[in-house]
Amino acid sequence: MILQALYDYYQRKATDSEASLPHTGFERKEISFVVVLDKEGRFVTLEDRREISGKRKRAKTLDVPKAENRQGSKAYEKPNFLWDHYGFVLGVPKLDIAGERPSDKAIEDANKQHRCFVAKVNDIEKELTYDEGVQALAKFLNSGNFESVFTHPLWNECRKIKSCNLSFRLDDRSELVCQSPAVIDYIQRHSGTDNLEEKGQCLVTGHIQAIKRKHSQIKGVGKKPAPLASINRDAFSSYGKSQGFNFPVSDEADFKYTSALNHLLREGSPQRIRVGDSTIVFWSEKESDLETIVPSLFDDTHVDDPDNNTEKVAALLNSIRSGRWVKDEARIRFFVLSLFAPNPGRLAVRNWHVTTVGELAKHIVQHFEDIRIVTNTPGDSNFLPLPDLLRATARRGKTKSDTDSNIQTRLAGETLRAILEGLPYPHTLLAAVVQRSRAEREITYPRAALIKGCINRSTRYSNPDLMEELKVSLDPDNLNPGYRLGRLFAVLEKIQEEANPGINATIRDRYYGSASSTPVAVFPTLIKLSKHHLSKLENRGREVNFERLLGEIVAGLDDFPPHLSLEDQGRFAIGYYHQRQDFFRKRETESETATQGAEQ
Repeated sequence: MILQALYDYYQRKATDSEASLPHTGFERKEISFVVVLDKEGRFVTLEDRREISGKRKRAKTLDVPKAENRQGSKAYEKPNFLWDHYGFVLGVPKLDIAGERPSDKAIEDANKQHRCFVAKVNDIEKELTYDEGVQALAKFLNSGNFESVFTHPLWNECRKIKSCNLSFRLDDRSELVCQSPAVIDYIQRHSGTDNLEEKGQCLVTGHIQAIKRKHSQIKGVGKKPAPLASINRDAFSSYGKSQGFNFPVSDEADFKYTSALNHLLREGSPQRIRVGDSTIVFWSEKESDLETIVPSLFDDTHVDDPDNNTEKVAALLNSIRSGRWVKDEARIRFFVLSLFAPNPGRLAVRNWHVTTVGELAKHIVQHFEDIRIVTNTPGDSNFLPLPDLLRATARRGKTKSDTDSNIQTRLAGETLRAILEGLPYPHTLLAAVVQRSRAEREITYPRAALIKGCINRSTRYSNPDLMEELKVSLDPDNLNPGYRLGRLFAVLEKIQEEANPGINATIRDRYYGSASSTPVAVFPTLIKLSKHHLSKLENRGREVNFERLLGEIVAGLDDFPPHLSLEDQGRFAIGYYHQRQDFFRKRETESETATQGAEQ
């Protein structure tokens, strides 16, 4: 199913001029420099194809014939088609780590690589006698005179790049030699000829075709490229078949599904996000705005535009209300693929989800409604991206990359699945954020949003008639003991703060953990302590207001429970957060009123 969906995506994007998907037998590769020749095979110049990316130059990605899958002691026998690194192209050995003279072995390896590269070009030249580019390249390589390249001002820059890729073009043409119509036709005619002795019914196309023994590699997930589908142990084989012949996929289907996936995973792709150790891509069977909207909603890379998510979620909400997603577009199938790399040489599927555009839009909006909670802190986004929510479960004081490594391995995938399918968030997510809140004695905006979402989803799943248990802001009518105790704790802390201005540590720093888990052991002491704090208040009106508020909250409690369940500890956190935010809002309102009175 995954391969079929990716194959269809390639078919769909192949007609899109802006998609930049490669021709059959081609792929996108970084080419740093291009050797420019005239029609007689004489060197003209060395062209720099790098672009400024941040503070450094980066090679431009170009369509070139697909790279050979080479490894082992005889890797030199497999040069790439009309492009490669300078060892193959010009017989130049790699420098050692210190940049000094290369070793004798490196020189020998480069010579063997170059001989095989020249031999391959000569074989192509014999068949493509009508292609001026291939003929000129063969003349240049067979002359062996590369001194003009080595004396070019840009050569030293090329030499310093590890495995610098080079290709060729004629001085009167813009495309590379390997991109000419004759070469494209040649590659497509010869694609898969090494497997012609092994034919079978392709699982993707259904046709009898040459079967791919080793599938092409996928880039953009792990540290190294690796195949998505592979068998490398006899225990996984059956009926005497080996490797890819156990799951017959044609050479054509392999090229198209891997090209589509590499396109989705390319750097800067608007259809890819990374959460924890998972890389997730999104696409639909037909063109839909959600292909790029959905990833941007869960991404947190827009640090220069904090309102990015707010605007897009608001637009999505308006689209649903206007009925856009209940028309024809709502029935378009939508795919979400989550991948991770358990080791450098392998990829694994963490989650595969198939839905429709209409269902997905509703579930995403419901997710943002569930986590929406009041905040009075400037700069807080109204709609938190998924990475920010997951980091709420990790230790504080870390950079984003450090924090991501502390997120539970499967938590990201399970949470995303719950969002996309409209299911309750994983129980481990609530446990992780409540535990982190207790350990650090701090209820941040993302933690409060996450706890509210977890509890509301769980409640609605067990009781569909109750859409929302916890409100966006303070709910005085909520009689849950956990929620009430959280509010009570916030009021007691506020009394202490006003009785002792500038206090360094409050009751939260000492008692939050026990108050939220074993209330009966803490609250009687805190109530007695609050009477002392109230007596210190100079403003008698403020004292009366606090006593009234304490009475209203305690009136909804029969007794202090001996312990609170995990869910009630979450409700405790929300009650505390709501009450603190309400104090902040009232103080802002009073300040604005005083300012307006002074102006009058």
